[in-house]
Amino acid sequence: MDYGGCEYLVPCGKDKYISKNELLLHLKTYNIYYEGQNLQLRHREEEGELIVEGLLNISWGLRRPIRLQMQDDNQRIRPPPSSSSWHSGCNLGAHGSVLKPSTLPDIQVTDGEAKPNAEAPGSGAGKPGSDPPEETPQLMRTRSDVGVRRRGSARTPSEQRRIRRHRFSINGHFYNHKTSVFTPAYGSVTNVRINSTMTTPQVLKLLLNKFKIENSAEEFALYIVHTSGEKQKLRASDYPLIARILQGPCEQVSKVFLMEKDQVEEVTYDVAQYIKFEMPVLRSFIQKLEEEEDREVKKLMRKYSILRLMIEQRLEEISEGPTAM
Repeated sequence: MDYGGCEYLVPCGKDKYISKNELLLHLKTYNIYYEGQNLQLRHREEEGELIVEGLLNISWGLRRPIRLQMQDDNQRIRPPPSSSSWHSGCNLGAHGSVLKPSTLPDIQVTDGEAKPNAEAPGSGAGKPGSDPPEETPQLMRTRSDVGVRRRGSARTPSEQRRIRRHRFSINGHFYNHKTSVFTPAYGSVTNVRINSTMTTPQVLKLLLNKFKIENSAEEFALYIVHTSGEKQKLRASDYPLIARILQGPCEQVSKVFLMEKDQVEEVTYDVAQYIKFEMPVLRSFIQKLEEEEDREVKKLMRKYSILRLMIEQRLEEISEGPTAM
């Protein structure tokens, strides 16, 4: 595969460009890192324009719940036997007993008090040797039962607790089955198939549509988060896939996070390098800076004291000159 031979520039944001040769070198390193995995990227040229496409890993970094659609577009619910029947929306057996819906997905039941950072499927994506499923949503969904009453035999307290856990925790994520309010586990990973011509708003909309999220894309932003603590917000004119390539493939160094716009502030590299220090270390830095400042002040004072003395001596010589004549 030829990764050289062209010199024209590829846009990577507003007033930001990179040469095609340099981008292809980064892409070659990226694909070597993910050799044998479906996270490798492909590139082609259309009408002289270089286009890179493939899967982009995005980590969930939300602090507030998001809203899912109450019903999937592809899910069909049988009409009730009677519009006035009390069991509207339920499936009945031959003797009027309530049958469990057969369309519910296979849901892994976890402890309802699981921590938010529980590992979700796909969270290992991006590590060498792993093979994440291509475009498989990790946010498994169930049908909402808002406004639906079900008649049946009384359940024991243990059965009620089991049902609550079943509806509340889905593969480590917190999910309210009745209201479709959902909080993805922090740091869990999903992926979307995009190309290098898609801007940040387009990638956000694609991700939200993939999981049927009702929140507006304007509420969120994509950030490149480094292990050092540096946080760089991707602008509306940036191309996330190119940004990922330029950052390098290793997600132990940096990750792309989906976060709320109003909850996260950017952190520059100069600030990030001090974030992880303990307070005693930071105080010692301040003390050394103060000592250095004092030394510089004293040096300036000595310098200007000498200059002042020289000026005063010269003024005295000038004032004594006419009288001597």
